[in-house]
Amino acid sequence: MRTRRLDDRPQEFPRVNEALVSRRHRYAYSATAGAMWQAYLTADGVPPDRAFGNALIKHDLFRGTTEVHRFPRDAAASEAVFVPSRPETGAAESTRTEDDGYALAYVHNPERGAADLVVLASQDFTGEPVARIHLPGRVPLGFHGSWIPDA
Repeated sequence: MRTRRLDDRPQEFPRVNEALVSRRHRYAYSATAGAMWQAYLTADGVPPDRAFGNALIKHDLFRGTTEVHRFPRDAAASEAVFVPSRPETGAAESTRTEDDGYALAYVHNPERGAADLVVLASQDFTGEPVARIHLPGRVPLGFHGSWIPDA
């Protein structure tokens, strides 16, 4: 077994393309974490906003590089979930790259007092979001989600 440090920044709940869970993969996505230890100081165990960071990180595990997508200073980003750009099929799968898809994350927008579902193109991770869906309320930070395609 070999251990290596990927990054010195505190990060929360790393994710990969779900089709590659438990298999060799190149890309991983995580949210920066602020003072996550502060979650344990609250009476209810719910982390305060400052426990989360305002950025998402895409790790290229083959090259040892990272890309960072930053949100406004007071925003707080939860984990990113990878969503393939199209349904997986045998023949098309062999021509698609592992990061052909989108990273979705809830981002608390302090100006609105509510969350946005932010959609980033994984292959243009540092670029402008493809979409920003304003949700009517707050999604608790640390809420874990998954993508389940239509059957």
